Amino acid sequence: MRKNTLILISLAVLSFGLLGCPPKENGGNTTTAAGSGDILIGEYGSMTGAQATFGQSTHNGIMMAADEINAAGGINGRKIKVLSEDDQSKQEEAANAVTKLISQNNVLAILGEVASSASIAAAPICQSNKVPMITPSSTNDEVTRKGDYIFRICFTDSYQGEYQAVFADQWATANNKPKNVAMLTDVKSDYSQGLGKVFTAKFTALGGKIAGTQSYANGDSDFRSQLTAIKATNPSLLYVPGYYTDIGQIAIQARDLGITCPLLGGDGWESPKLIEIGGKALEGSFYTNHYFYADPAPVVANFVQKYKERYGQTPDALAALGYDDMKTLADAMKRASKLDGPSLRDAIAQTKGLTGVTGTITIGPERNAMGKKLVIEEIKNGQLTLAATIDPATGGKVEMNTGAAPAAAAPATATNK
Repeated sequence: MRKNTLILISLAVLSFGLLGCPPKENGGNTTTAAGSGDILIGEYGSMTGAQATFGQSTHNGIMMAADEINAAGGINGRKIKVLSEDDQSKQEEAANAVTKLISQNNVLAILGEVASSASIAAAPICQSNKVPMITPSSTNDEVTRKGDYIFRICFTDSYQGEYQAVFADQWATANNKPKNVAMLTDVKSDYSQGLGKVFTAKFTALGGKIAGTQSYANGDSDFRSQLTAIKATNPSLLYVPGYYTDIGQIAIQARDLGITCPLLGGDGWESPKLIEIGGKALEGSFYTNHYFYADPAPVVANFVQKYKERYGQTPDALAALGYDDMKTLADAMKRASKLDGPSLRDAIAQTKGLTGVTGTITIGPERNAMGKKLVIEEIKNGQLTLAATIDPATGGKVEMNTGAAPAAAAPATATNK
């Protein structure tokens, strides 16, 4: 009997693990909702793998914010405890990580991911279990369409891509260049494909021309065939909306083949590894980002100083967004009528005018942050400099920066995160 009982228990546990966690009636962490002990928050991200700096920087920002919140009394006297899972920069592992956080750790809410494909894979699990998820930096528009428990605090690709196109148009005019842009996109990335479509629609609407389109797959090492075809189109700009892991090698090979035009990309370029990998090949190239580390605004300057003191390095935008993500969740927890999934979901949806490092955070009806500022950075002399700013509060115009580059430079190499 004992042996049979053990077999039955083992089969039940195995079945639970294979099928995943059953949807929760009320959502969230029932232990947390009871009103005592630590509040368990889940985080999933690329701590290792191809996009490791994404997850590491985000984690640093989340933990710094959590420690500050706890030091200030926590959430109505209760401390936040962050449980982190590494998805190894793999889409399938993102779903596994979130399933574990919900079914085994019984977390109240989920923070993450950076890569849009990973967020899209994990979001339905959070939705079916009524566990709110806030992504700090997944910009693909589809992410928050996965359900009413899915939120983001960054701008979207439909916003980012359009302003990249506006910037490209203005840059070509200012530099007396033809308005022809070649494009190289990652076929495996929802992020890259989404940006490519938005950029194309806006740039052509402005009278520009997409001179040629080529593709690659994240992790490729040889881009010469695509770049040779692109060179033949003689573009004024080469638009590459990919991740930093590929951009450096693409830039190097482009220069080796004689392509001299600037590269233009999105926030997926943001990493201390970018310049370390690409070096001089990236000089004069541009990419859109969520904040500029040398912004003199007190909220930015204070964050940068505290981050440097804690981690010994300049925070990139992923760190700033991770910090804002945790602060947004904590603000909602303090306002929620009770700490369960549905109540917390409602409180997050009602977030308005929250001051963040990456701008003021107001959640709109589609669960996206509304009116976020956007900056365009240029790589000069191995440093990140501010090329332009787009702020909806001032009409959404692309304001080109004509001032000098800041004296302090973002680090060209990644230190231990």
